This record gives sequence, structure tokens and C-alpha cells, in this order.
Amino acid sequence: MSPPIAPVGWSRWLVPPAALSIHLSIGQAYAWSVFKPPLEDALGLSGTQSALPFQLGIVMLGLSAAFGGTLVERRGPRWAMTVALVCFSSGFLISALGAATQQFWLIVLGYGFVGGIGLGIGYISPVSTLIKWFPDRPGMATGIAIMGFGGGALIASPWSAQMLESFGSDSKGIALAFLVHGLSYAVFMLLGVLLVRVPRPRTEEQRADGSPATAAGPQVSARQALRTPQFWLLWVVLCMNVTAGIGILEKAAPMITDFFADTSTPVSVTAAAGFVALLSAANMAGRIGWSSTSDLIGRKNIYRVYLGAGTLMYALIALVGDSSKPLFVLCALVILSFYGGGFATIPAYLKDLFGTYQVGAIHGRLLTAWSTAGVLGPLIVNWIADRQEEAGKDGADLYGTSLLIMMGLLVIGFVANELVRPVHPSHHLGDVTAQKGAPDVRQQQSESA
Repeated sequence: MSPPIAPVGWSRWLVPPAALSIHLSIGQAYAWSVFKPPLEDALGLSGTQSALPFQLGIVMLGLSAAFGGTLVERRGPRWAMTVALVCFSSGFLISALGAATQQFWLIVLGYGFVGGIGLGIGYISPVSTLIKWFPDRPGMATGIAIMGFGGGALIASPWSAQMLESFGSDSKGIALAFLVHGLSYAVFMLLGVLLVRVPRPRTEEQRADGSPATAAGPQVSARQALRTPQFWLLWVVLCMNVTAGIGILEKAAPMITDFFADTSTPVSVTAAAGFVALLSAANMAGRIGWSSTSDLIGRKNIYRVYLGAGTLMYALIALVGDSSKPLFVLCALVILSFYGGGFATIPAYLKDLFGTYQVGAIHGRLLTAWSTAGVLGPLIVNWIADRQEEAGKDGADLYGTSLLIMMGLLVIGFVANELVRPVHPSHHLGDVTAQKGAPDVRQQQSESA
């Protein structure tokens, strides 16, 4: 499947909605918890077992993005979005069969393994194309798309809950809900497949002397990028930022309940659920807001904000403890906005350092930091809380050590960000023509808003 080249006059503003249709769909992954209690009751699973499909899905997201990134660059966004559609939707269909026959291994295989491949390929599918369409505002462009992954759960959670209420929460009801998910997301993702276009190659543009135009700035291949200290420094930056955010996100409801359990105004179950919804909104808003800000103040500066101010937010929570509920909520919202912003800004940071040549493939390899953080963050918070509880502590004391560790991790990320320098010219490709869909200059200028 060859990349679809945009005709003359094609508006670049049609590309973000195409990307958003993919990310809003695969963002359903953050709403997996809706299915956990019904699955546990219907199939007799433990909480650990019911988390397996989600955990495998996140692992496969990182692996498929890392190993499939170069292929996505070579085949183009339409091919990648098609693969994502087929894998993600068929994962739900296999899971539907597993629920109907009460074979949990089919749900793990479908949602976790097959669907996880769709998550990874779908996540990176529009990144390179968006950056090439919006070289003037790469942070904003990738923020629009990646915002969808953060906001997908806001749609999927109530929708899934309503289906389970209508169809029933037994194995047949769950199977029917999975079936509707698979078919609905296939149709929605198909809109992105049909709408996406790559920019007209600049090889059709000529210099005054008749030679082809060349890509501006440094151009580094994905293989060569792995040999640079800049790649690994950004790997540390992303891993530390994500670890700090996901540590709160994964345990948000019990954390706020525990923090204020011994106060005069304890947090109800309903209020804790509202807190989780607020965190999701902050996560989504940060992806577009902070990434757009990075276009104005620069990528290194915005990560100074994420990591430096994030450390301050954790310090305030640790110092104030349970004495101020509004401050606790505000600090948590800021941390989660930085968590989302970090995801959305990293592709633009990679573009600044390595160019557009294989930025999608480089981004895919960097997402292994997400897989690492996805295990590290919850492990730190949950393990320490369990040990503190065994020691007879409760309330805010359960999380004091975790907060200090998160502060330390953010400081490590801050130092790594400060060490980032421009890539040495020895890693650059020689006289790279602006192949693979660098934007047509005249078309770009006419469409800029």
C-alpha cells in the first residue's frame, strides 16, 4: 500500500482529524478497568488475572512501536493505520469469542497481544506525517493527535459501562460489548485511513539552479539515532516523567481516599471517581496545551517545566500532606498535565534533534521508555504502600516514601534534559533530499494559518 500523496490544494488541517480518529479509538485502553469487575465475577478471576490483558497490551504497545517503527516509515501512514485498525478491532472480536466461550486465554490473546500490536502501530502511525505537515508547529500537531489517546477513556468508560448495563455483566453481555466495540472502532478508524494524506514531495521543487531541494536541518536515521547520547538522554527524560505521572494515575482513587481518611472531611467513593475523571481531563488537556506551548518556548524549556515544576508539586503534596484537599487536587492535576504533555512533546523534541527523515521510527524505539515506566511507576507506589500498611501505618503515611522517590526520579530526568545537546554532524546523513514526503513549500505557505 503506497502512501497517498495529497493533491494540490489539499488542506493540511484535514490530517489531524485523521490522526485523532485513530488515537481516540486506541485510547480505549485506559478504560479497561470498566471490564475488570464483570470479568472477575463472570469468569472467577482474581484482580491480578483480570489486569493481564491490559498489561500485555501496554507491553505489546512498546514492542510493536519499537520494532515496527521503521516499517511504518517505509510503508506510510495509511498502511500503518490499516494495520492498527485490523489488529485493534480483531483483538476485540477475539476477546468477544473468549468471553462467550468463557476462555480467558482468548481475551488475553485478543485484547493483550493482537490488540496491543494495534495500539503500538496506531500510536506512532500519524506522528511523522503530522510533523512533516506542520514543520512550523510540530508540538501543536502531535499534541492534537496524542490528546486523543489521553481522552479516549473519557468516551470509552461511560460507553462501556452503559453497554454492560444494557447487555448484562455476565459472560454473554461482556462478549456482546466486546463485539460492539470491535465493529464500532473499525468504522471510526476507517475514517482516518481514508482521510490521511502525506505532503507532496519536495523533490518536485527545484532550486534556482535546477537541483532538487534538500531537507532542512539535521537528518539522522533511526539506526544511527540509537548510537547517539541524545536518544538515551531523552529515553531517561521520558521514562522519569511518565513514571512520576503514572504512579498517581494508576492508584488515584485509593490514594486520595487514604490521604484524607483520618480527616474531618473524608473522600467518598463518588468523589474519588470524580477525582479520577479530573485527572484524565488534565492528562488530555496537557497533551495539547503544553505541547503547543513548546512551539513557543522550545522543547528543552518545556521539559524543564515538566520536571522542575513536577518536583515542586510532589514536594508540596509531601509537605502539606492531608491538611489541604484543594492543594492536593491541584498539585495532582498539574502533575498529570505534565504527564500528558511529556507524551505529546517528545515527537517534536525528536524532530528538532534528529530531523524528519525517520522520526516515526525513532519515536517508536523511544516508547520502550513508556513500557518501562508503566511497570516501574505502579510498582513503586503499590509496593511501598503495601509495606507501610504491614508496618501499621495508614493515611498519608502510606505514600510519603513514594513521593520522595518520585521527586528523585524527576530530578534525574531534569539533569538528563540539561545534558541534551545538538546531535554531532558525524551522525547526520549526507545531503539528504527531502524525500519521503517533506512538505511542498508553496503548498505549505498557502495553507499556514
